[in-house]
Amino acid sequence: MQTNGAHFRLCVQWKERRKRDSSNFQSLSSPVLVFSLLIFTRWGATRGAMDVFPKLLLRPEVEDHLRNTFRNAELLHTLSHEEANRRFEQLLSRLSHPPPFTTLRVNTHLASVDWTRDRLSEELQQQLKTLPSGEISILQHPELPDVLLIPVIGPRRSLESHSSEVIVGLQCGNAVLRGAHVFVPGIQSAPKNMKIGDQVSVYSDIGGKCRRGAKEFQGEKIFVGNGIAEVSRAQIFLSDEPPKGVGIRMTEPVYLSPCFDSLLPNFIFLQNLPSVVVGHVLAPKPGEKILDMCAAPGGKTTHIATLMHDQGEVIAMDKIASKVAKVRQKAEILKLQCIKAFCFDGTKAVSRDHTASITDEPPFPPESFDKILLDAPCSGLGQRPSMACLWTLREVTSYQPLQRKLFSVAVELLRPGGTLVYSTCTVTLAENEEQVAWALRTFPHLRLQPQDPHLGAGGMPGAGLSEEHLKLLQRFSPMCCATETNSITGDAILTSDLVNLANKDTIGFFIAKFKKL
Repeated sequence: MQTNGAHFRLCVQWKERRKRDSSNFQSLSSPVLVFSLLIFTRWGATRGAMDVFPKLLLRPEVEDHLRNTFRNAELLHTLSHEEANRRFEQLLSRLSHPPPFTTLRVNTHLASVDWTRDRLSEELQQQLKTLPSGEISILQHPELPDVLLIPVIGPRRSLESHSSEVIVGLQCGNAVLRGAHVFVPGIQSAPKNMKIGDQVSVYSDIGGKCRRGAKEFQGEKIFVGNGIAEVSRAQIFLSDEPPKGVGIRMTEPVYLSPCFDSLLPNFIFLQNLPSVVVGHVLAPKPGEKILDMCAAPGGKTTHIATLMHDQGEVIAMDKIASKVAKVRQKAEILKLQCIKAFCFDGTKAVSRDHTASITDEPPFPPESFDKILLDAPCSGLGQRPSMACLWTLREVTSYQPLQRKLFSVAVELLRPGGTLVYSTCTVTLAENEEQVAWALRTFPHLRLQPQDPHLGAGGMPGAGLSEEHLKLLQRFSPMCCATETNSITGDAILTSDLVNLANKDTIGFFIAKFKKL
């Protein structure tokens, strides 16, 4: 297999030990995962250990736009041009790779974290029984009491590819890198004689150029692992009703992570770490009335309801009916009764009928909610892994007006003294710090608030915010993690090292918390 970037080997050693550091982090009750990063560079030590894949592919005008954002005048007061460019390139490289941990949120409404961890460990022993020690390390996060962390093993450079190649779509390839199997709808191309049981190598079509049904593909593609065909080529492309289940069962993914399909569905929820932080920052309490304005797919909605002990009222809105159905489905699976989901446009959620009484359905009278979460539609440029984003510059920069409309509605719906949390899964300045600066100018009765927990960095300079305001924001960005990752070596590793890595090497994400006076 051909790979780009620095050559290195990630050795994962499993050792029976109980380590406790001086910061009172919980010691592991199961074997501690000990990372040894042995880095062999071709072009010098400045190359990061993450470069098994090319950096995130963007249109040139989009990359230039983002590069200018990450070397804006305010930022260059504290960084040199060279350092700003290095960090930006590092960000693009990290975004094309998965985070080093899988984050699971425990449904504490139904079970304790300890019980869930024990059941999960039993299930994963069977799924990943080929690991050297036969045991899986599951780390409980010390500051997020409902979060379990499972280390991802990889990249595994020693895998040898097969001559039979299956090409999958970009999103499917990204999912494989986070532990998923290949489902039939994601398959774009398969060998002409592929039959059930064949060993195949799976490649991601990062340029979106592969024609569906092709028998081979010579375009730009990235190897994501090996697997076994569960269906034949004829079943995929020649059947009137092709199957919808697993098409390729991954046996040797480049990144080894457990598959959580149908695994303890009532008790665990797969969620990125910053997305869990959002729920805790909102700090919902039993009996409150809370609005999740853009709720799909429902992870944050169900987390809010869980933190409220399913006591109170959580209104979830989304303007796409199929997404609302998924929110309701998740609430049902997790046995949460306080969620009411509606198909409704959030920009129209305020009732202009001043004679209307308080209602349980949108639109709502002003000042109807104690707390509001606006996890706004955004460009999504913080998602990981993401090997390519082929949007135009116009598409990438199109979200700011919609976000401001939704924010204005949220402010109107919030009661005095209430809390509004704004979040995105993107790294742009325009959708994050610039929106905060606009909000503080536009709504003088809003005040930024401290966030608890605060696991990310502060805000990025460039929007004219004061240093005090930047400290109150929370920006998760993996661009400064390479040095820390490379320093985690051998027996010196502590539980706190792993937690620190999990906190920093995440998806790109942004959180701001406001109080309405």
